[in-house]
Amino acid sequence: MSTRPTFHRIRQAAACALWLCVAAPVFAQAPGQLKLPSFAALADRASESVTVTLDPQLLGLACRFLSAEDPEQATARELCTSLTGIYVRTFTFDTDYAYPKADIDAVRRQLSSPGWSRIVEARSRKDQTDVDVYVLIDGGRAKSLAIIASEPREFAIVNIVGNIDLERLHDLEGKFGVPKLELETGTKPPAPAKPPK
Repeated sequence: MSTRPTFHRIRQAAACALWLCVAAPVFAQAPGQLKLPSFAALADRASESVTVTLDPQLLGLACRFLSAEDPEQATARELCTSLTGIYVRTFTFDTDYAYPKADIDAVRRQLSSPGWSRIVEARSRKDQTDVDVYVLIDGGRAKSLAIIASEPREFAIVNIVGNIDLERLHDLEGKFGVPKLELETGTKPPAPAKPPK
């Protein structure tokens, strides 16, 4: 996975889903759904912020907006019907470390509970970036995915909840605020052979 957080992709993709984030009935917290801080104070200090909250009801509504005729959207529509929630928080600041790392650490601590496993850990001292990807396994199946990415002036938290097929997760990239995950699944087709010179 690239060590460069995909903040601009998250912001662009999330914009189309923000209008769906209206008041909705309260649902019991699903297994694998992280308790995210409100980040209200951070939103006031941030130069840019994106909040995507698609609970089961809103996600079902959002899935219906994907076209069944467009092959790419149809695949994403099929995949998102197995999900129960998509939650994205991204913040950009004008100065370094304007956000308290304690807020991110509080989310990270939830990922040390039983069932969660870190599948990607990327650190760049040069760019001062940290990217971690966690998956919650229950009964041999992925039930939730969490991404925490931070750099001096930006951080993002993504939580996808539901029955997750990691092989097909790329079908959700760019939809509902889901960033380009660039997860290696081991099923990538081999590169075509170069023609002889």
